[in-house]
Amino acid sequence: MILQPSRRHILRTMGTGFGMAGLAGVLHASPTDATKALPAPMAPKAPHFAPTAKHVIFLFLNGGPSQVDTFDPKPMLQKYSGQPIPSGNLKTERKTGNLLGSPFAFRRCGKSGIEISEIFPKLGDAIDDVCVIRSMYTDIPNHEPSLFLMNCGHRVPGRPSMGSWLTYGLGSENQNLPGFVVLCPGYPIVGTQLWSSTFLPAIYQGTYIPNSEKTPDKLINYIRNPSTPLPEQRRALDLLRRLNLIEEKHEGEDGQLESSIQAAEIAYRMQSEAPEVFDIGKEPEAIRARYGDHDFGRGCLMARRLVERGVRMVQVYYGNGQPWDNHDDILIHRTLAHDVDGPIAALLGDLKASGLLKETLVIIGGEFGRTPVVEISGLVKVQNGRDHNSHGFSTLLAGGGVKGGITYGNTDEFGFKAVENPVHIHDLHATVLHALGMDHTKLTYRYSGRDFRLTDVAGNVVREILA
Repeated sequence: MILQPSRRHILRTMGTGFGMAGLAGVLHASPTDATKALPAPMAPKAPHFAPTAKHVIFLFLNGGPSQVDTFDPKPMLQKYSGQPIPSGNLKTERKTGNLLGSPFAFRRCGKSGIEISEIFPKLGDAIDDVCVIRSMYTDIPNHEPSLFLMNCGHRVPGRPSMGSWLTYGLGSENQNLPGFVVLCPGYPIVGTQLWSSTFLPAIYQGTYIPNSEKTPDKLINYIRNPSTPLPEQRRALDLLRRLNLIEEKHEGEDGQLESSIQAAEIAYRMQSEAPEVFDIGKEPEAIRARYGDHDFGRGCLMARRLVERGVRMVQVYYGNGQPWDNHDDILIHRTLAHDVDGPIAALLGDLKASGLLKETLVIIGGEFGRTPVVEISGLVKVQNGRDHNSHGFSTLLAGGGVKGGITYGNTDEFGFKAVENPVHIHDLHATVLHALGMDHTKLTYRYSGRDFRLTDVAGNVVREILA
C-alpha cells in the first residue's frame, strides 16, 4: 500500500524550505490554481442593515483625560474650589481631598455654542461637527481593566478588540492593506493585547505601525524582500496554498494555518500599496504643517490616508504608556492638548472637505476621566493633579451618522459622576456597531462552548445621538 504523504511530511523533508520553487514546478502550482479556492476573510461583507458609517478612526488619549478641564465645564467646581465636596468623595484609586477648580477657562464655540476648554481652540472651531458625550462611565478606576474594557469590551484580557470585531463582521474595502491598523510610537500599557484578535481568526488582529518613524521602510520593517523578486514570492505563496489544500483534504480545515497563510498574502500585497500610503511626504507641505511634525500628528494624517483607501479601522494612540495620567499636576494637560488639538481639527476638516466624514466615525477619548477633587496621596510630588475617575467622563464622536454640535448626558454639578443619560462602554460599542450597520447582539463568534460578542451580555444603542 502506498501512503499519501501529508503536508507536514513534505515540509519536514524539505528542511528549511530550499527547493520550494522547484517543488512548485513539480506540482504544477500556478497562481490561478492556487488562489482559485482561496477564501477571502477580509473581503467586504454585507452589514445587518444600512450603515451610516463605513470606517472608524479612534483617537485614543491614553491615560485618562480630565473631563472637567476639557469638555465638561462646571461653574460650581470653580465656585467651591478648595472646599470639601458636599456629597463626599466617591471611591477612586487613591486618596483625594477637596475640590480643585480647573485652571483653564471655557468658551462657547461654533454655532452650537458648546463650551469647551481654552486648551482646544482649533477643535472648538470644529465643534459643530462633534457630539460630546458628557456622561460616560466605566467599571473600575484602574488603567489595565479600563483599557481592556474600552478596547475589547471586557475588563480582563482574552477578548478580541473592537477593530478585530469590525473586520470580522464587515471585512475591509482594500485587500492590499490590513483592515485594522494601530498607530503608536511605542506601546501603551498592556500593549499589543489591546488590538489582539484572541479567539477570532488571527487575520483580524490589528497591524501595529510605529508612527515615531517617518519613512515607510522604517515604519514597516522588511516591507520589501531584497533577495526574492515578486514573481518568486508569488510562486512560493501559491505553493503554500496548494500544500494547504492537500493537507485539508486529509486532516480537515485548520483555522490557525489558514490565518497564517492569509497574513502572508496580505504582507505580499502590502508591498505594492503600503509604502505609498504611509509616505506622508507625498502630502503638500501646508497640509503636513496643519497636522504637525510629531507622532500624533503623523498618526492622524496616516489615519486619513488609510481610510481614504478603504481600511476599516485605524486607531491612533497619543503616545507610550499613559501620558494623560496627570496625578501630580493637571497643568500638564495644556501641553498634551496642544499636541492633539491641531491634528484632530485638521483630520476632521480634511474628512469633511472630501466628504469622507459622512462615512467615517471618529472617536476621541481615553479609558476613563479624572476626579474634580485634588489627589493627596503620598505618591504625588505636586498636589495639583487629579486621580482616576470611572464614575463620569467625556468621549467625543464625529461623522458617521452621528449628530454634530450637540452634547449628550451630564455629570453632577461638580463633574464627578454621570447622572443624566449615563453611557456605559458597552453602550458606546453598541452604538459604534449600529453606525456601521451591525446589530451588536448578532455579531457573535462561537468559542469554548458559548457565543461571544463585543458588548458581552449588555449594551444599548444611544439612538438620541444618531442623525
